[in-house]
Amino acid sequence: MKKIRVRFAPSPTGALHLGGVRTALFNYLFALKHQGDFLLRIEDTDQTRYVKGAEEYIIESLRWCGIEYNEGVGKEGNFGPYRQSDRKEIYKQYADKLIENGGAYFAFDTPEELEEMRKHLESIHSETQQYDAKTRKLMKNSLTLPENEVKERIAKGEPYVIRIKTPENEEIVVQDLIRGAVKFHSEILDDKVLFKSDGMPTYHLANVVDDHLMQISHVIRGEEWLPSTPLHVLLYRFWGWENEMPQFAHLPLILKPDGNGKLSKRDGLKLGFPVYPLRYTDPSTSEVSEGYREWGYLPEAFINMLAFLGWNPGTEQEIFSLNELVDAFSLEKVSKAGAKFDLEKAKWFNHQYLRTSSNQKLTQLFQHFLKQKNIFAENHFVEKVCEVIKERCHLVSEFWGQGFYFFEAPKEYDSATMKKVWKTETPQILCEVKELIKNCSEFSAENLEKIVKNLINEKQYSVGIVFNSLRLAMVGKNFGIDLFKIFEILGKNEVLNRIEAILN
Repeated sequence: MKKIRVRFAPSPTGALHLGGVRTALFNYLFALKHQGDFLLRIEDTDQTRYVKGAEEYIIESLRWCGIEYNEGVGKEGNFGPYRQSDRKEIYKQYADKLIENGGAYFAFDTPEELEEMRKHLESIHSETQQYDAKTRKLMKNSLTLPENEVKERIAKGEPYVIRIKTPENEEIVVQDLIRGAVKFHSEILDDKVLFKSDGMPTYHLANVVDDHLMQISHVIRGEEWLPSTPLHVLLYRFWGWENEMPQFAHLPLILKPDGNGKLSKRDGLKLGFPVYPLRYTDPSTSEVSEGYREWGYLPEAFINMLAFLGWNPGTEQEIFSLNELVDAFSLEKVSKAGAKFDLEKAKWFNHQYLRTSSNQKLTQLFQHFLKQKNIFAENHFVEKVCEVIKERCHLVSEFWGQGFYFFEAPKEYDSATMKKVWKTETPQILCEVKELIKNCSEFSAENLEKIVKNLINEKQYSVGIVFNSLRLAMVGKNFGIDLFKIFEILGKNEVLNRIEAILN
């Protein structure tokens, strides 16, 4: 049986969209499920779109997600190099082979001539304005020019491209593991450029050649590549590789929350959530786009959420460890229909993981947020805070909003709460509580609650005034976790200082 080998092959043209991360994840799960290889290949044949730092961003994103490739860029195996710009010398021979066997041809048309063709097709209301089986007969290429003229033009160094010769009037069938048989008629296909005048292959040629040479068994990629697949099927046929062609599986699109169209960066900005795994700074515009890591998502939750965008295990279970995902995953359970992105569901996933994460782990993450605010607290103290606020939060970035009062004493007091609780007797009550706390030997939440409630019962004080005035002293407003747990975590000296501060 042919060994399972899959690849994630992004182009370094900017940040990695969460749809790209999902493609990497599904390839990774499939490889692990079948004890196969998972490769990372960087497809950078289009150097005009290359963005500095994008490759590093892709690798860092996969690392944060825990998606580990065992072969590829930086992990050289027997099928390298894994960056297409480093494989430039490989591709020309395959383009030449297509010329020899009639699967492709030289085209000498200038940009102006191509534009003139498109305008003419528009003027006669042609359904398509493309270079194809019909229009190539009217253009300047090796199918219409005499052989000696073609040789002369090449000898003179005249620029040319190599185009695939799409068959006329043929139905091309793509067997897809998710969608079944998908049929394309050749008359809707154009004669794509396979080799450019700058000596670089296009994506289509390099992609198929590399998949063949790297012995890729399954091509699992986004639905947007489905229209290109008949071209790839033709290339396998023209090179005589039909029996070694990989199996195709095209994943459904990730849709906007309303289900209307593919989720884009613009949608994330408009609706207020990230579409990238990590924060990304555009090197040309310096525009900063937020990432799930910086928002306070745990990578395990992010991966769990992504797995459910287009895949379902067929059970009620929603929380999966990576090992459980590997065991449950199959392409048969991937949907054909687009998957709507649901921010609330994404937060729900993260909340489930926060609740069960160790306080030590959450402390490490929360410390990053604290340091950004120039707050430096001991880990053991931050662990106590994480323990009591994590149930209230969906994201680590929300920890500050739920627990700020543990790190900063109130600088001002909420006027509406002050009006309700600050009665004539309130200062006297706080002084009495202060004395009780000062003399308290067992500084636990349970004991503190007991002695304060004893005072209330003994003096017949209003529970609301006592509790709420103390909360105002600790937090600055009517907010926060159990009052006496706040006391316990803050410690005796800090509690006394805060009571003293509100009295003054």
